[in-house]
Amino acid sequence: MLARSRLIATAAVAVFASLLAAACAPANPGVTLTPGSAPPSAGALVPDQGSCTPDQLKTLKADTFTFGTDDPVYDPWYKDDNPTSGQGFESAVAYAIASRLGYQYAQVVWVRVPFTAAIQPGPKTFDADLDEFSITAARSNAVDFSAPYYDVTQAVITTKSSAAADVHSLSGLRGLKIGAQVGTTSYDAAQSVIKPTQQVAVYNTNQDAESALANGQIQALVVDLPTAFEITSAKEVPDSTIVGQLPGSGQPEQFGAVLDKGSPLTPCVSAAVQSMRADGSLANLTNQWLTQAGSAPVLQ
Repeated sequence: MLARSRLIATAAVAVFASLLAAACAPANPGVTLTPGSAPPSAGALVPDQGSCTPDQLKTLKADTFTFGTDDPVYDPWYKDDNPTSGQGFESAVAYAIASRLGYQYAQVVWVRVPFTAAIQPGPKTFDADLDEFSITAARSNAVDFSAPYYDVTQAVITTKSSAAADVHSLSGLRGLKIGAQVGTTSYDAAQSVIKPTQQVAVYNTNQDAESALANGQIQALVVDLPTAFEITSAKEVPDSTIVGQLPGSGQPEQFGAVLDKGSPLTPCVSAAVQSMRADGSLANLTNQWLTQAGSAPVLQ
């Protein structure tokens, strides 16, 4: 299982927040590109960057926006390993960003870039890359991040034969044996939200915790939602399933699009993401592809 960073770069997020406050939101906030769709109207102006439109943006290829992602990619982030379909959360977000910047569907192209290569210093083969990149201070020294497009939540997974498989609320989990990796936000959430008066079983690694779940030593395991999708879709724990998400608390881990360090595109991409968050369309995509398609309702 490929480990993504679990640390939040509060300083980097603050920089992005101040940058976004200066940017004007692009037009047509509800439009998402699909094959054959009509182009949206021009994007908005960003101070000192010119107009956020295809004729003004300094992309790798004129009048074309190039997105990058890993090879392969998985549901629910990209459906059937096909980023060009607009299906799956990150594919849909990418095309929504392109739409708000004034690009037609045919003006969007994709390249495959290994996860680790995308966040290394140096020239990029993409204009922006969406591949579940956590925004961290260390990575921000090498690349730019857009405004965050996804706030990572904690989730509960179990096996289909466990009593936890029939649970639909937090109260239903509180009588069960729950595990989590020590020193993680997953452990903190399990201890504070699920079992505030009982001890959560702790494990040195997620792999140890997964083995405990598979062997019936615990009845449920708390991990971040992307990891929950990975464990269940890749069948790292046989017959595993997601019970649901935990209610959010505190500062979440956040995903952002990766751009070249100092890219002139960063303010425009960030403004597009911010407008999606402001008008609710980002929440709609999250609900469509992660909450519903990923079978991960929020437990109350």
